[in-house]
Amino acid sequence: MAPQHQLPFEKPVYELEEQLSKLEAEPNPTPAIQDSIRRMRVELTQLTREIYENLNPWQIVQVSRHPERPQTADYIELVFDEFVELHGDKAFGDDRALITGFAKLDGRKVMLVGHQKGRTLKERNECLYGCAHPEGYRKAMAKMEMASRYGLPIVCLIDTPGAYPGIGAEERGQAYNIAVNLRDMSTLEVPVVCVVIGEGGSGGALGIGIGDHVAVLKNAYYSVISPEGCAGILWKHSSHADKAAGALRFTSSDLVDLGIIDEVIGEPLGGAHRNHRQMAMTLKGALAEAVQSLEGIPKDELLDRRYERFRRIGVFEETGAA
Repeated sequence: MAPQHQLPFEKPVYELEEQLSKLEAEPNPTPAIQDSIRRMRVELTQLTREIYENLNPWQIVQVSRHPERPQTADYIELVFDEFVELHGDKAFGDDRALITGFAKLDGRKVMLVGHQKGRTLKERNECLYGCAHPEGYRKAMAKMEMASRYGLPIVCLIDTPGAYPGIGAEERGQAYNIAVNLRDMSTLEVPVVCVVIGEGGSGGALGIGIGDHVAVLKNAYYSVISPEGCAGILWKHSSHADKAAGALRFTSSDLVDLGIIDEVIGEPLGGAHRNHRQMAMTLKGALAEAVQSLEGIPKDELLDRRYERFRRIGVFEETGAA
């Protein structure tokens, strides 16, 4: 049965899969049918690889927003051995758009912080599609500071189009709380590993994105603004989002070239939404390796490296005539 949500460029893959399923369902396949099945499997692999290795920036945005793409809650179940959720900011309430708690990664205790968009309509209304309020960022920072006191590494999973832009959020200090997080995360005395697992939009992503090792999944994006927001500013209409996506240079390959991130984490053939378990195993290995590589670094050196890492972003040299 074909998935409910198919992206336009994925349709040839699903059509071929449907043909293959019909052949495989034959009760008494002849040698000719078995041969066709083998050829079709090879063709399907080649077609999927060709499509996904040549996605344009706007198509990558569509993949990063796929409703079936694994979210933080999925990775909690598939990547971490144990998880104890911690709620509330001790000031206003508990923001469901940000999940925080103690977890075990490959036998190592860590503090997990991650955006959650929600699956069902009820969950999405609670999580606001991963758009956190000020209380969410206060909660995240309080839990990260606790992890620092206990000497626990921190893992942040980023997946948000941006912080919630509502009036209430602004009245309660949205910009201020994100700025506090940027300042205070830079002084945490434990390793911080950040991974953009879907969307990495603006200050909403940066609010939990100041780390020693920043990685992006292959079909995720990390940007100062969403394509629709950029299109609204530059071309006065969100219908130009595909053009804005190309101009922003926010894909994983662009981010490596620009020195914004440290690592691109590969996805299963056809994207993370087509194989949650395989994606989780890949992410688990990448997280464990990153945390292990940072654990032996002295605190002073860790802080200096983190500071210099972000100071370097945006620095460039001009050559030739001005």
